[in-house]
Amino acid sequence: MDNTNQSISQLLEEVQRLQAGLADIKLMTEKLTAELYLSEERFSLAMRGANDGLWDWNLETDEVYYSPRWKNMLGYAENDLENTINTWGNLVNPDDKDRVLEKVREYIDGRKNSFEVEMRMHHKDGHEIFVLSRGFLATRKSDDKPLRLVGTHVDITERKIAEAFDSKYAEILEMIAIGRSASNIYDAIALMYESRHPGMRCSMLELSGNKLLHGGAPSLPEAYCKAVHGLENGPSVGSCGTSTFTGQRVLVENIETDPKWEKIKHFALPHGMRCCWSEPIKSSSGKVLGAFGMYYNYAALPNEKELKDLISAARLTGIVMERDQTQKRIRTLAYTDELTGLASRASFIQHMEEVTKTSFRHGRRFGLLYIDLDNFKSVNDSLGHNAGDLLLKTIAERLRNTCRDIDFIARLGGDEFCILIEEVEEDYAANVAKRCHNAISQPIEIYSRKLTPACSIGIAYYPDDGRDISSLLKAGDTALYTAKGNGKNQYAFYKMELTQKAEYRFQVEQSLREAIEKQQLSLVYQPQIEVNTGRIVGFEALARWHHPELGQVPPFDFIATAEKIGMIQSLTEWVLRTACSQLVSWREKKIHMLRMAVNISPSLFLNKEFASLIKRIIEEVGIVPAELELEVTESIVQTDPRNLSIFENLKNLGVSLAIDDFGIGYSSFASLKHLKVDYLKIDRLFVADMLADKQALTLISSMIEMGHKLGYGIISEGVENSEQLSILKNLGCEKVQGYLFSKPISAAKIEKLYLSKSAG
Repeated sequence: MDNTNQSISQLLEEVQRLQAGLADIKLMTEKLTAELYLSEERFSLAMRGANDGLWDWNLETDEVYYSPRWKNMLGYAENDLENTINTWGNLVNPDDKDRVLEKVREYIDGRKNSFEVEMRMHHKDGHEIFVLSRGFLATRKSDDKPLRLVGTHVDITERKIAEAFDSKYAEILEMIAIGRSASNIYDAIALMYESRHPGMRCSMLELSGNKLLHGGAPSLPEAYCKAVHGLENGPSVGSCGTSTFTGQRVLVENIETDPKWEKIKHFALPHGMRCCWSEPIKSSSGKVLGAFGMYYNYAALPNEKELKDLISAARLTGIVMERDQTQKRIRTLAYTDELTGLASRASFIQHMEEVTKTSFRHGRRFGLLYIDLDNFKSVNDSLGHNAGDLLLKTIAERLRNTCRDIDFIARLGGDEFCILIEEVEEDYAANVAKRCHNAISQPIEIYSRKLTPACSIGIAYYPDDGRDISSLLKAGDTALYTAKGNGKNQYAFYKMELTQKAEYRFQVEQSLREAIEKQQLSLVYQPQIEVNTGRIVGFEALARWHHPELGQVPPFDFIATAEKIGMIQSLTEWVLRTACSQLVSWREKKIHMLRMAVNISPSLFLNKEFASLIKRIIEEVGIVPAELELEVTESIVQTDPRNLSIFENLKNLGVSLAIDDFGIGYSSFASLKHLKVDYLKIDRLFVADMLADKQALTLISSMIEMGHKLGYGIISEGVENSEQLSILKNLGCEKVQGYLFSKPISAAKIEKLYLSKSAG
């Protein structure tokens, strides 16, 4: 019994000890629970204060806990999104996903001591935010196996935007420092501020005088930029026009209703532009250089950040704009002669280098005129340097008015000028030199003194006289001193024979117009002989010009010149009228059954009014149409088939038509068969070679045979001996002309020749 009581007593004591332990445990549990609650509360408050979102990734189940703050950071409510790893995978930018997961693996595998990574994630409203994610591993104590990866997300978008802005700002400063083009920098500035404010569009306008010029606006429509380019600024010319006019900031909340936009809102509204804030762009001295504009597609006024950026953007653009204008002034000073406004020596050399390269590449020529005023020093000595400067300005203006826009004029220094002439036609350089002489030599009054300037000009050609700048300038300078050595007030080519030829052609050109207008030319006639009978059946009228100084000017020279100066119609009309009048005169002297041949320029022949001209002359002079034969070169055959109607119109008048110089051109036989002509006239070159060259004889034989098969008569010119005549007769040629019968002679001699031939 005692033993039993003792056992019970011990048991009760044990129970009491257990109860006391449980009480301690409960007390401890309550204390730990309170501490845990407090810790969680503090952690929650800390996370909230740090603006962090919490995530907890169970590595065994792949379940992820996303805290409400984490979801809110991406625009989602607390009950949105599933707690899976796929949720994160769908939200992270695809370009960042593999990189982030690789960093996770490196940390879990122990290759990295910490986990921290930046990534881009999709916000619910569609834009992206930058997130900084940090985490740590929770492991099992028994084997250190990773169980959970717990971490935080922090929205670092603002920081990243600021970093990107700072980086871009530094790039722009570098662009300014290394001298990138203003237009490229303007675009970079606009894009930089647009990236800070999604939906914003920026523009920069430069002020030139009172006009607004497009500077840069990469996100604005091209049509709008073109519309405002060149507008004059004023108190009611939109935001930028008003800002540049007043020099003050202009904030327009609604373009559609603001009176400052009334005149030009139709340029902006079609492109969704609803508000515009403008800040004047100023130089370091406060001068208004332009305006920086910010646009949105909704009505609004700027918030504090936007306003600060507007001011900042205008200041930054001002640095670029002022630098650009300074550089333009420097270039102007370097490449423009300050006194005359012509190109400077440096600019001339640079341009000459470019033209030389282009000419070498394309096998072109260009001319150089080296001009020096005669006796310029005496003007400075007698009237002073101010008078000399006035004279140089006048000479520069006269040269500008004399040359074409594409001719490059420069003042090399002192009283020396140069003109670079591209795409040189024959004699063009000499013509320019003559015009410069005439322009420069006009009298000028300076300080009540009447002066008559004069100049000497040297002419050189690339590549004939020099293949590089140095040698060409030397050739031009040498030619210049040749002109001065010959008595000044004239021009000279580097090669003397060119000077003589150019002077001759110039005299021909200057005198021919007067000769044609005053009918100072004459006609000679070469008879055409019928082969079978030996009778004179017609004449070819040929123009001759004897100049009192130049002597007998070859027809090739003055006819080509008449074409060049636009006098070929007047010349041809005179020849036609004179030749036809001669026929009438011969008819009155009982010389009948003749035909008069007149050569017609291709350019005149293809004139739509040519047939009317022929008809008028025939009627006014009073000849029978069949008595007139018009000769045209075979190049006419190659013209547009629509011109074949001209042949038909002339044939309808009743005149005779012949293809002159047949065989030396490039006839189109497809067109030839359709021509309504009467004769093919074989060129004298074939006739001259036919006795010594079998091929020439074969060609003549073929042309005669072909002409006959096409229904044409044949005339051969250049017949000088009886052997040639005999061969042509055997080949079936109907008519001939040449020195065997007569040189071209006057009308009076023709009458005697005709009477003797017809009598025979």
